[in-house]
Amino acid sequence: MTHINALPTLFIPHGGGPCFFMDWPSQPDMWNEMGDFLKKLSTIVGQRPKAIVVVSAHWIEEEFTVMAGAWPPLLFDYYGFPEHTYRLTYPAPGAPELAKRIQTLLGEAGVATKSDATRGFDHGTFIPFKLIYPDADIPIVQLSLKTGLDAAEHLRAGEALQTLRDEGVLIVASGMSFHNMRGFSTAFTAASRRFDDWLTATISEPDAHVRNRLLDHWEQAPEARVTHPHPDHLLPLMVAAGAAGGDVGRKIFEDEVMNVVVSGFAFG
Repeated sequence: MTHINALPTLFIPHGGGPCFFMDWPSQPDMWNEMGDFLKKLSTIVGQRPKAIVVVSAHWIEEEFTVMAGAWPPLLFDYYGFPEHTYRLTYPAPGAPELAKRIQTLLGEAGVATKSDATRGFDHGTFIPFKLIYPDADIPIVQLSLKTGLDAAEHLRAGEALQTLRDEGVLIVASGMSFHNMRGFSTAFTAASRRFDDWLTATISEPDAHVRNRLLDHWEQAPEARVTHPHPDHLLPLMVAAGAAGGDVGRKIFEDEVMNVVVSGFAFG
């Protein structure tokens, strides 16, 4: 399915912890380009979304789980950062009715789900969205990843949700195109470039069936397990790609952060 006049689906980098809201004395400009990209992202989206569905790398459950609270709190799920970063605010509302609709759509596709009315926004959501939509006035629902992190399952979940885009709902996958906590050094620059080149070519593939087949077998990509020893920060991309339907993807951001290539992508 190709979507006309629908909102895009996105895969965005969310940085490291509360990186955009603190000083980095040794590298003061390290996160500037990524922060500037996130601040301008609403112009890429175009129309104002009625609501947002976020799939964050920082929430994994036994089954796909939907955040169902009306006013989600914040989860400060990062450690060792300055005290003021634990007092950040982002009072966006939830969307319980949208949460129910997500469960319905997934259920109709044969995807088992749960709901969680108490969970709050993790930093994969509230940190980037403080820059993207700083007024915190658009309802947000988080959807978890599923234990096992199987690419095909996450592609299928995204496919089930693609009609939301025609209803004014923005689907955002929040992760990192490179995520090896031992690998942010010059020793990994070339590997990050090889994987990023593969990822860019794959997402730009005009045949969605070919694209999704390649993404399903992402572990066969050059340097796949070097760039993602644990795939939690890549798997949100699969939901965004599934929700893209037949829409072609493109790169909308690239930067070299801590010596590795980090990118963002949009479909539609």
